[in-house]
Amino acid sequence: MAQWTAAVSAAQLARLLAPHSERGGRGDGRKVPAYRGLADGVRLLVLEGRVPVAARLPAERELAVALGVSRTTVAAAYEALRADGFVKSRRGAGSWTAVPDGRPVPAGGLEPLPPETAASVIDLGCAALPAPEPWLTRGIQGALAELPAYAATHGDYPAGIPALREAIANRYTERGVPTMPEQIMVTTGGMGAVAAAARLFAGRGERIAVEAPSYANVLQLFRENGARLVPVAMANGLAGWDLGAWRRVMRDVAPSMAYVIPDFHNPTGALVGDDQRRELVETARAAGVALVADETMAELSIDPEGGMPRPLAAYDRGGGTVVTVGSASKAFWAGLRIGWVRAAPELVRRMVAARAYLDLGSPVVEQLAVVWLMRGEGWAEAVALRRALARANRDALVDALRRRTPDWEFEVPAGGLTMWVRTGDVSGSRLAVTGEQYGVRVPSGPRFGVDGAFEGYIRLPFSAAAPVADEAVSRLAAAAEAVRSGGPIDLQTAGSLVA
Repeated sequence: MAQWTAAVSAAQLARLLAPHSERGGRGDGRKVPAYRGLADGVRLLVLEGRVPVAARLPAERELAVALGVSRTTVAAAYEALRADGFVKSRRGAGSWTAVPDGRPVPAGGLEPLPPETAASVIDLGCAALPAPEPWLTRGIQGALAELPAYAATHGDYPAGIPALREAIANRYTERGVPTMPEQIMVTTGGMGAVAAAARLFAGRGERIAVEAPSYANVLQLFRENGARLVPVAMANGLAGWDLGAWRRVMRDVAPSMAYVIPDFHNPTGALVGDDQRRELVETARAAGVALVADETMAELSIDPEGGMPRPLAAYDRGGGTVVTVGSASKAFWAGLRIGWVRAAPELVRRMVAARAYLDLGSPVVEQLAVVWLMRGEGWAEAVALRRALARANRDALVDALRRRTPDWEFEVPAGGLTMWVRTGDVSGSRLAVTGEQYGVRVPSGPRFGVDGAFEGYIRLPFSAAAPVADEAVSRLAAAAEAVRSGGPIDLQTAGSLVA
């Protein structure tokens, strides 16, 4: 079952159902009964994550009025959904959305395959690129030159070495968000930064609002910390946030923290505009909700003509609402494992104090390498290489998908490293399991949702160059055909294998 309860109004459900009702009919030309079409629309909204699991449905009479159909049609649709396992009801308590018993709920994150498997399996589960040489080597060499001064100390810097805190603060200031070194804590990767924020704002059993879909590894981190996840549906395509949904959640559910990815959202690739950023910060401030913004993809703009919105923290006038997460992993190289948090100084002090019982600090040599890169031209040159590689990989993937899987649906993001692909009539979980048998590994949509949503999706990263991307999509197309024509696949196995 889902971890929260909220109501979906009749007007809201009617609006969400409108695009599905426009499709109408069946593939064989036969007309679908009105109640069945309504039931199929609600079921699809649940599977796509547009309506959360455990959301309370409107009363039959209210929905009938909103849709302009008879109450008998709505009652028959609810009954069909109950029979299929997508609605549960209790006398006196109404009806709410569900997923059928036995459907595997996502668990686990996105663990990369060992590099030695590359000869037999194309790994599209990891949204990461190889190091941008020669800048990694030069950064490490620069770090070693500075190391003797640090080697004379104990080497533990819970907040990060002062030089790196200053360098990161200067970069925020250059982006229009004045920042002091005291507002920065260096962490072990971006995941370490998110974990530090979650420890501060959301104790066991407290609610965290998350985008639906959202980054699988962070969702699993929150689950393992005992948080109650509150999914908030993204807007259609690359349109960013559904601010009406965010206002309702912050008003009705009162989460202690919200986690969002405004810059080239993982997995959809959406880039949220300035007006939406301003409004979400104002909504969070009014509700007293800590807003954790994951900016790890922010520097990977690969279609620069549109420009970049301002950082979310630029709209936090008081400085106490937005906590920003950054990292060298996506913009430079994941192997450095250097991330950071930007927040109000008192919040940083509290996170640093809590860190004393965990890992004490991040590796000094890697911090010095990032300092060397940020102080000179190395960071800008390396990021330019990343953008060029991501653009070439994205274009190769898009070309392969359009040629080999023309019935799959996707929008091309202007940056980041991931694309959200709807796989037509093929289950994402089944495709992921069968794909491994064909030598390609992809994460299925349910990994990025809460309670089994997004079954009809997979996430594809821009991690493979043209020849490999074409071969990967060729294998996925073959796997999809096998799913359509082959025997049943054990979805319990799918739940354990899909990353």
